[in-house]
Amino acid sequence: MAMDTQKLGSWAFILGVLIAFVAGLAAGAVSAYAGWIALALVVLGIIVGFLNIGAKEVNDFLIAAIALSMLAVSAAGLNFIPFLGVYLVGMVQNIAAFVAPAALIVALKAIYALARGPGK
Repeated sequence: MAMDTQKLGSWAFILGVLIAFVAGLAAGAVSAYAGWIALALVVLGIIVGFLNIGAKEVNDFLIAAIALSMLAVSAAGLNFIPFLGVYLVGMVQNIAAFVAPAALIVALKAIYALARGPGK
């Protein structure tokens, strides 16, 4: 039995969030695999962008993605939190790496829908 696209998108989201959090918590230990982790997050983000976000969720998703991106830009300030800072920075940056490709796909789909014109 083939897995439907809704389930695949849901699993991609769950897996992406788990990878982002675990890689953030294991910040120093997984540095040798940082490129592979980033690649996995990007691929999962692309899957989520194509499969999970419908026309009704576009605005809410893009606003949330912008907020997460801004948080990731200023995440360096979290380093000042004793003991937890480095882990929080890693988690926030990994979540941003996961959400950014999804936001790109959703934004491109929205632009395409707008370019097609009303009612098409």
